[in-house]
Amino acid sequence: MRDIKFLTKNFGKYDTNSIGSYMSIGGFEALKKAVNMDPQEITDLIASVKVKGRGGAEYDLGRKWSQAREVRGENKIIICNADEGETTTFKDRVLLKNDPFNLIEAMIIAGYVVGATEGFIYMRAEYFCYRASILSAIRQAKNYGFLGTNILGKGFDFNIRLYSGAGAYVCGEGTALIRSIEGKAGRPRMKPPFIKQSGAFARPTCLNNVESLSIVPHLLMDTEGVYASCGGGGSIGTKLVSVAGNVNCPGTFEIPFGTPVREIIYDLAGGVQKDRKIRLIQFGGASGKIADDSILDTPYTYEDLRAAGVMVGSGGILVIDERTSVLDFLRMNQEFFSEESCGQCTPCREGNLHIKIILDKMAEGTATAEDIHMMKKIAKVMSMSSLCGLGETAQNTLMSAMKVFPEVFEAGGAK
Repeated sequence: MRDIKFLTKNFGKYDTNSIGSYMSIGGFEALKKAVNMDPQEITDLIASVKVKGRGGAEYDLGRKWSQAREVRGENKIIICNADEGETTTFKDRVLLKNDPFNLIEAMIIAGYVVGATEGFIYMRAEYFCYRASILSAIRQAKNYGFLGTNILGKGFDFNIRLYSGAGAYVCGEGTALIRSIEGKAGRPRMKPPFIKQSGAFARPTCLNNVESLSIVPHLLMDTEGVYASCGGGGSIGTKLVSVAGNVNCPGTFEIPFGTPVREIIYDLAGGVQKDRKIRLIQFGGASGKIADDSILDTPYTYEDLRAAGVMVGSGGILVIDERTSVLDFLRMNQEFFSEESCGQCTPCREGNLHIKIILDKMAEGTATAEDIHMMKKIAKVMSMSSLCGLGETAQNTLMSAMKVFPEVFEAGGAK
């Protein structure tokens, strides 16, 4: 496998507690370059290599920044979504831990491009151990004049604040996250108005994932076109993937797009424990779809995974071996969503509850064919009418399981 270190090239090369150490390896040179460029040049650069949002929605980053810049309004806001609540997803954690100054630099560049004056980092409660490091990076950046007023003498003002969540999965959704920042209950709201027009504190807001932001400083300094040389088509560059489950070496790995799933699992993650057979693989976190081992030779790209019935999503890859049944996995996944639903909208609140009941009936051998039909109907209603992405995607796993493992649902699921 080709050894790629683009997004992770700073890991282990500087003292993450020292801005001077970061600057010694070229830190903040991307910011210095950015403020001497037209913002449109930067968005065009990002768009040219087709950087998609790394939080799961896969929205074009260059387009998002262009749209945010075009919105009229004062005191715009940049938000970094570091909530990372998807199970089996921990790629943003390694960025927060190993390269905090790069994230700060990226947010300042984002602020310059869209015309924002303030930035918020919303970090999940479970990442409390990184809070001191992030706060120190913000403080040092301000002391060196990279944050505050008249940054680098360009008349550009920008500051960053850190917020900690309280562990709610639903706060990974943009509007719920914003409500949490505002001191309200972390529950999604209807759109429109869209976040880019009226987000945090009713101000125009641009919200990005940690990995999405972290790419930008590296991209601006990529004079040799390393990023563009990886992947191809609609999947250019590299991607951080988190591999977990029944593998020998779980962890986060940077791969070029196009790497076969087999290489990720068997070369990077060390293969399945005790050479057991794979029962299923879930892509993109708890709300992701599942596949069997026939997907192993599929290239890891947006297009190829979508054609295979799954998705890149948050970048998580969960490997489940033959010891766990498909039904047991579905029940575990459903318990998660039944717990994490905020309960605000009926389709998600009641849908998750009733699907859990039917899955339990399947485990007991008492489910009927009518139960299975009703479960499928509820899942479809949830995907079409839930208020936010949690309810819309909560049954991705179930619906994909019905296609990949139809035998599990035969005879009313009595097996």
